[in-house]
Amino acid sequence: MGSPSSASRRQNNLLFLVFIMILFFYSIPDKINLCSNQSSVSPSVIPYKSSSNISSLETLKLDGYFSFDNIDYAAKDFGNMYHFLPSAVLHPKSVSDISNTIKHIFKMGSTSQLTVAARGHSHSLQGQAQAHQGIVINMESLQGPEMQVHTGELPYVDASGSELWINILHETLKYGLAPKSWTDYLHLTVGGTLSNAGISGQAFKHGPQINNIYQLEVVTGKGEAVTCSENKNADLFYGVLGGLGQFGIITRARISLEPAPKMVKWIRALYDEFSKFSSDQEHLISKNSFDYIEGLVIINRTGLLNNWRSSFNPKDPLQASQFISEGKTLYCLEIAKYFNPNESDAMNQETESLLSELNYIPSTLFLSEVSYVEFLDRVHLSEIKLRAKGLWDIPHPWLNLLIPKNKIFEFAQEVFGNILTDSSNGPILIYPVNKSKWDNRTSLITPEEDTFYLVAFLSSAMPSSTGRDGLFHILAQNQRILGFCSSTSLGAKQYLPHYSTQEEWQTHFGPKWEVFVLRKSTYDPLAILAPGQRIFRRK
Repeated sequence: MGSPSSASRRQNNLLFLVFIMILFFYSIPDKINLCSNQSSVSPSVIPYKSSSNISSLETLKLDGYFSFDNIDYAAKDFGNMYHFLPSAVLHPKSVSDISNTIKHIFKMGSTSQLTVAARGHSHSLQGQAQAHQGIVINMESLQGPEMQVHTGELPYVDASGSELWINILHETLKYGLAPKSWTDYLHLTVGGTLSNAGISGQAFKHGPQINNIYQLEVVTGKGEAVTCSENKNADLFYGVLGGLGQFGIITRARISLEPAPKMVKWIRALYDEFSKFSSDQEHLISKNSFDYIEGLVIINRTGLLNNWRSSFNPKDPLQASQFISEGKTLYCLEIAKYFNPNESDAMNQETESLLSELNYIPSTLFLSEVSYVEFLDRVHLSEIKLRAKGLWDIPHPWLNLLIPKNKIFEFAQEVFGNILTDSSNGPILIYPVNKSKWDNRTSLITPEEDTFYLVAFLSSAMPSSTGRDGLFHILAQNQRILGFCSSTSLGAKQYLPHYSTQEEWQTHFGPKWEVFVLRKSTYDPLAILAPGQRIFRRK
């Protein structure tokens, strides 16, 4: 363990991760085998370009190209815990490059063990976008039609699956429009977030990103490029959304837009009782109040309000300066109201009225006004600072859970009261969402209750540490949390799920498992796609 001063510096460094939420996670007879138990981390291996299967790829006529050497980067991701080296990386310039490659592998049939993983901005956590001795598709190489923004009564943007959400924001703002639902971190690809869900503080109002898609272009595990929507190839459309990459690679998406505001009123306030905190959150999502609602759990943090002053102004500076956060478990309500400059007075009046209904600690109310872009892209500044300190490319043993509303108090009592003793390893997000805003036809799995909470433990592990900030300790802590959820039958579901046994995956999907397996048999019968999820494996 380091000295007290180094521990303090480490705590402050990790505070910059407060808003990262990204997002970024076997059985069909005769065709697909279910995964079996396997070690959590596989050592890198030498790619076998000499294999006839790999050599045959060089005969394909492509607009792009394959790389066979210096491809170690394709065995890394944001989680920085799993490293599976592929045999080749495809740098596609067109959708046909992706289609032809997968079709070529599909036609090899069972004579080939090659698998294919689509790699966007490499923000997977546990090797989900890796392909051990297979093919990784570098989606950021994909070229195609420029983004096309369509205005009108139902505005939308057509964008490549390889496009970053930050680029979509900047392009749509030129038309006074923007997507409705976001992730906390915008430097992720469209295909990546839509393969999971895409959740942030707007989800209570608009649902996740997968609920705001009109149409997709997908390359299936047979190599077929298919356009799908609610009215055309609907089974594939809903299967791919939240489908963990199992049924197809998203190469283009039509994304719903709304009028974009210019400014954001950004507010934080603290609670020292979880019951008051959760009650206020649930109250706010039940009415047309704010545009963004999230929360944080903060345990034993020194000088908390002082750190806020760099971005927020205290409502009562004197009282705020006297507030002591050390040794306490606190709950931070974070909310935002969108507005345009000419609406400032009305917005402030409405905000004050809404705040008067809440039960936060009065001395901890902090407010700020920032541009819409600055608010949505807030995590990127933290990324820049963390990269400069060498604290970005380190292990991130994140754990994301969806907890039913009727079990959240029991969960909070045990996890925040007994299992965790501090929150210095990274932010802990917690906020409720309305299931009525989520489309149950997608592949995403959520708890059964009408309201459930996202609880995200966004930990960072210090390299080589064997202490409380080390990878081993954090992983053990995650297992204690999962063990509690299982032993008490909370009905929790993992978001960005990670399992290694057939029983775990079947339990996760529950009644939807049979549909999931049937879709796999239909759209990727040889289990070529997304092997890093470890749901299905090649024969």
